[in-house]
Amino acid sequence: MPVLSLILSLFLWIYSPVIELNPSESIDPIVSAIGSGSSSDLARYFDSSISMNVNGQQGEYSKNQAELVIRDFFKKNPSQGFSLIFQNENPGSLSTYIGEYASNQGRFKVFIKVSQNSSGFRIYSLDFVKS
Repeated sequence: MPVLSLILSLFLWIYSPVIELNPSESIDPIVSAIGSGSSSDLARYFDSSISMNVNGQQGEYSKNQAELVIRDFFKKNPSQGFSLIFQNENPGSLSTYIGEYASNQGRFKVFIKVSQNSSGFRIYSLDFVKS
């Protein structure tokens, strides 16, 4: 019996699928951009149009308009840190992330909705709501 379990273990070890993530398939650069308060780094991941609610300023924005709204938000609420508290990832599809953004003006819940295509993540919805 131990030989059978050894053979089975060896078989599973050799034939286990290895899932490799592309660097472009990681949310880490988005988390880093929010954490550092960098609107230009964050805007790289915006879709061509994006639905946003930033502290009550709600609407559909072009990529450039959205960057200006976020830049203004980061200027008024300098980052003291950002961390993800929930993630629902569906590789190759739509994913949702919830985080907490801390600033000297208070804490904000951040809701990020992304789509994923061959060029990586694209944020199509972003909300900063004061906690």
